[in-house]
This record gives sequence, structure tokens and C-alpha cells, in this order.
Amino acid sequence: MIVVTTNDLPGYRVVRVIGMVRGITVRSRSIVGSIGGALQSLVGGNITLFTSLAETARQEALDLMIRHAEEQGANAIIAMRYDGNEITDGITEMLAYGTAVVVEPDSGPR
Repeated sequence: MIVVTTNDLPGYRVVRVIGMVRGITVRSRSIVGSIGGALQSLVGGNITLFTSLAETARQEALDLMIRHAEEQGANAIIAMRYDGNEITDGITEMLAYGTAVVVEPDSGPR
């Protein structure tokens, strides 16, 4: 599966637009993660426990979006984006979305 943030895919042409696909996950910090993150925040710098949580959520949302696109018959996703929202304290929603398409290699000028 080709996934790009651009609206086109150099070297390929879109032969069919399937439509929007998405992957969503809702994650929460554990009590250990919350305490560990709070302790790290006292020292400053990168809070690795929260960075890891955010990266895991993004990857899970991306994987779900790709699965959704594959189920629709796509072989690429264009205009891919992430969006995240805090639902409540310590619970975050992560959304990956884009346009599922079928592409084929561009054979050059016609």
C-alpha cells in the first residue's frame, strides 16, 4: 500500500477514486505511565512515555486506515492526514484519514 500526504503520486496515475478511508483509535495512559510522565515532566525535555504513547496511537490508526483501504480494493492512499483530540483527561483519540485510490504506473506522455 502506497500512502502519501500529497494529492498526487508522481510516476503513477489515479485510475479510480474509491473515497475517504479512516482508521481511528482511542488510547489512555496507564496509572504507571501517568506517574512516570509526570516525573519526567519535572526534569523537562522529551517526555518519552508520552512520545511512545503518541507514536503507538498514530501507528495503530495508520494500520487501521490501510486495512480499510485494502478492504475497499485500493492500492494507494493520497492526501493522508492525522488528527488527534483529547476526549477527556488522559484519553486521546487519534484519527488517520485519506483518499483511497487505485493507481497504476504512468506510462508517460500520450
